[in-house]
Amino acid sequence: MDLRPNDPGIEDERALRAVAFDLGNVMIYWDPRLLYRKLLPSEEAVDHFLATVCTSEWNHRLDAGLPLAEGIAERIARFPEHEALIRAYGERFREMMLPMPASIALLDELQARGIRLFALSNWNADTFEQTRLEFPFLERFEGLVISGAVGLAKPDPRIYRHLLDANALAAEEVLFVDDRPANVEAGRASGIESLLFEGVGPLRAALAFRGLL
Repeated sequence: MDLRPNDPGIEDERALRAVAFDLGNVMIYWDPRLLYRKLLPSEEAVDHFLATVCTSEWNHRLDAGLPLAEGIAERIARFPEHEALIRAYGERFREMMLPMPASIALLDELQARGIRLFALSNWNADTFEQTRLEFPFLERFEGLVISGAVGLAKPDPRIYRHLLDANALAAEEVLFVDDRPANVEAGRASGIESLLFEGVGPLRAALAFRGLL
């Protein structure tokens, strides 16, 4: 992992005063296989269902603002033989997630250093509201930008601008952390120092390098 700032000419990392975290697979492990392994007879069946029915492209549209009920109805109309499995996507969404304690622990450390905390997450608005109380650590964020709620999803550059504008932040004072390279590159293109999440150890080292821990 490259710990250096994007711009090698930047000498004063103390300008960073806020960290914006992705949530899925940075703070909360998310994988629909956690649910569908309970509902389907084999890993092959799980992979086939997620590749053809409740696909990543469909999930991205949910994240980008498609209401959950509409998305479920659309899939059922197309794949009526899988109605029960499709409904489970919404009804049992919580079973796709596990908290990531080592990542969550960083929030307390950053807060103790006076660092402002924000979340910038691709997450359907309906499933977020269904499950948010299951994750008390979300209260530690000063601001939450949930893609489904704002109708924009990473890597759309407008969602990064929304994060900045909604929270009166300057791009140069924010560090953004995400597990997807495309989202990291979009953050950098928006002028935000951005890191690819590759585990808590490398992230802790990167935060310490920047004087945030």
